Amino acid sequence: MWQKIKNLYHLAQAFFAAIYFSFPSKKLTVIGVTGTDGKTTTINMVYHILKSMSKKVSVISSVGAQIGEKSFDTGFHVTTPSPWQVQKYLKKAIDSGSQYFVLETTSHGLDQNRLAFVDFKVGVLTNITHEHLDYHKTFENYREAKLKLFQKVKFSIINADDDSYGYIKNRVGGKVISYSKNGKGNYNLSNALAAIAATGVLGVGRHQAEKALKTFPGVRGRMEDIKLGQPFRVIVDFAHTPNGLSEALKFLRSQLTTKSSRLIAVFGAAGERDKSKRPLLGQAADESTNIIVLTAEDPRSEYTQTICEEIAKGIKKKKINKDYFIVDDRGAAIEFAIKLAAARDIVGIFGKGHEKSMAYGKVETPWDEFKVAREAISKKLNG
Repeated sequence: MWQKIKNLYHLAQAFFAAIYFSFPSKKLTVIGVTGTDGKTTTINMVYHILKSMSKKVSVISSVGAQIGEKSFDTGFHVTTPSPWQVQKYLKKAIDSGSQYFVLETTSHGLDQNRLAFVDFKVGVLTNITHEHLDYHKTFENYREAKLKLFQKVKFSIINADDDSYGYIKNRVGGKVISYSKNGKGNYNLSNALAAIAATGVLGVGRHQAEKALKTFPGVRGRMEDIKLGQPFRVIVDFAHTPNGLSEALKFLRSQLTTKSSRLIAVFGAAGERDKSKRPLLGQAADESTNIIVLTAEDPRSEYTQTICEEIAKGIKKKKINKDYFIVDDRGAAIEFAIKLAAARDIVGIFGKGHEKSMAYGKVETPWDEFKVAREAISKKLNG
């Protein structure tokens, strides 16, 4: 009941904000991207392609907002801002001269009416896999929330490789365009195809889009190498869903250069969030890693040890304190994993990526994954 009241409040807020800012989305070509994994990368690929074509474009994603030439921080753990902020950013985009607006759209934002009265022309769906069932309760509800993006769009770009494709394709609006990587397993290929399809309906030729993506710089905290001259690789990635972690680990596994090279994964699961995914995260790591280090990832009011033990229920092949470890403190866990690393190993650190805080109780404590990892690497190199 309380959530329904809150959703109605957001709907009213969105309506009055749209009136106040004169329905700004009607003066822009708005591209919305939703999905369990790959939203931020796809969003930024679309943005990069349009910028490469000298288009004036603004963007909101989980790493922040770029409105014209100005950058804005949308806040801790925020992907889809409040209805008022959404309309305000759309108006700022118009004032900056933008013609296009690329907007990351979460299932929460869609369900809670934070994106009401945004006139989307193009909707993009990357995939729908297990996530956020603490909020949506069932996978069907989660899927329906995603579909809200596609009610009035002119073009629906959907992933033919996704398990939900058969269900989704007959329930989206506008012209349906599907994309598929046809079994090719290159990391980010699916996101690139989504971006190419989305910009294609806006008039950007495939060859132009592909050329633009050759200069795509990547996204902060997405498969980002930390290079300080160490003889092993350290990767920071935001993967925090079972599917996202599985795909990231499979890719890193393929990057190992010798038979003796090992893949070491550091990750946890958020407290007060979807508990059903925790053993699935453990299972995903069990399938591809040599060593797992379980640790804190925004534990909030829960005990990190308890969360890690629930993740470990999905780890079947490995033994605690031999193949997998629980280290409550995330900084200590990262340092521990890096100490374990030998030449040609890969250490993957997952779940926080670009985020600037860690949630303990109701307090947001400053956090910098890159700084912690760099310090751990330097300590090992100088030790």
